[in-house]
Amino acid sequence: MSGAAADAPIDAHDLTRRFGSFTAVDRVTFEVKRGEVFGFLGANGAGKTTAMRMLIGLLSPTAGTVRVAGFDVYTQSEQIKRSIGYMSQRFSLYEDLTVRENIRLYGGIYDLSDRDIRDRTSRMLGRLGLEHAADALVRAIPLGWRQKLAFSVALLHEPRVVFLDEPTSGVDPITRRQFWELIYEAAAAGTTVLVTTHYMDEAEYCDRISIMVAGRIAALGAPAELKQRFQTPSIDDLFVRLARPTP
Repeated sequence: MSGAAADAPIDAHDLTRRFGSFTAVDRVTFEVKRGEVFGFLGANGAGKTTAMRMLIGLLSPTAGTVRVAGFDVYTQSEQIKRSIGYMSQRFSLYEDLTVRENIRLYGGIYDLSDRDIRDRTSRMLGRLGLEHAADALVRAIPLGWRQKLAFSVALLHEPRVVFLDEPTSGVDPITRRQFWELIYEAAAAGTTVLVTTHYMDEAEYCDRISIMVAGRIAALGAPAELKQRFQTPSIDDLFVRLARPTP
């Protein structure tokens, strides 16, 4: 392993996961640098979700070497879970708690002190413009605000790496753009961001992307570089070409 790879907050080499005779992830190799926004793309069934579950310490690989936030996924999965942020499309916040209560809950989960929780809550609400909704139930605030709040909560403990699983699903284009401004802000502060999305225009916002097909990475690089290499006008066209090859 090179020195550069050793310093990468996400470093996977020959990552493999088999379920019986079926290989869901087949010798996947990539690294993500500090402060990089990395798009992790793939059609349903391509192996993307299985790979992400291994990266966040929820599933043990069958083979390969993987380090996330400096920890080994085989022997240090609990350290990984404490050192990363994660935002799921389906479940990130408790809708029957208020905005403030959600922040306080996650601050406790992340072992932050009461003072840190108070200070970071105040800063977060101010940055998001949510001071007026601090004591509103999460279910009562608009979806776009919920998504931005969920992302900010995932960063509450200042993790080295944050994983975003289709974070802008269902929100309007303006909110999507505002959400990506939050992503850029986090990356500029040194947080490594791995994001999955089904919006191919969002893939163009990433520093680099990978496209998984049938358990393997079929393309890896900067969006402009990949469009030039494959002679396609957009990442959407490239995705369709790779994910649904013509006979």
